[in-house]
Amino acid sequence: MQQQMQRFVGRTVIVTGAGSGIGEATARRFSAEGANVVLAGDTLSKLERVAADLPLERTLVQAADVSKYEQVQVLVAAAVERFGALDVLFNNAGIAVEGTVVEAPFDDWERIMAINVGGVFHGCRAAMPHLLKSKGCIVNTGSVSGLGGDWAMGFYNASKGAIVNFTKALALDHGRDGVRVNAVCPSLTFTPMTADMKKDSDLMARFSERIPLGRGADPAEIAAVVAFLASDDASFVNGVALPVDGGLMASNGQPNMS
Repeated sequence: MQQQMQRFVGRTVIVTGAGSGIGEATARRFSAEGANVVLAGDTLSKLERVAADLPLERTLVQAADVSKYEQVQVLVAAAVERFGALDVLFNNAGIAVEGTVVEAPFDDWERIMAINVGGVFHGCRAAMPHLLKSKGCIVNTGSVSGLGGDWAMGFYNASKGAIVNFTKALALDHGRDGVRVNAVCPSLTFTPMTADMKKDSDLMARFSERIPLGRGADPAEIAAVVAFLASDDASFVNGVALPVDGGLMASNGQPNMS
């Protein structure tokens, strides 16, 4: 078995949306690499399930609704109080809604922008003073849906597109301060959010046809890229929206004619 790298020993990482999916996998990855990990999310029982497998002395559970700035402020303060500093913020919490602009409920727009975009803004705003001190970094969860459009997913596309461009703007503003800001942009990843999609064999066949690697991602594969972007191995990577998509965006959209 390959020995796990230890790139984050002594460093403190906040992971939002840490109760499942990409957030859970990334929290486990950071912990395995020696980090102090702050598990954040809106469902305490999910966070406690993840924390049960992690070293007690290096783990903090903090319930937080990222759409509420005051709760994110408390989250960041708790991390710094417990571990003394903050080195990495992984803004991962998010939701998805479906429907066209005339079909999707108006409330869905308010909700997805508050959580997906507002949550990233709140995290960056609250964490930046501490990251400036530690010369730390931010990784945001974008999506290939923030790099191109989807059918009947306009609200989600708008939220992820905002995250991608906000990431780039922050990278410009704070790179010379020593704070790097990047985004990871997954395609289909098998998480609780996509569980219903995975049950649809016809849909999965269509995804497999479009993705050159022929499959969706495991959350651990996304976590590995997040850990890279947050590590010193990526010390000259700033302002990147990195597709982790099995080659999906390598295509110009035309069908496979072979």
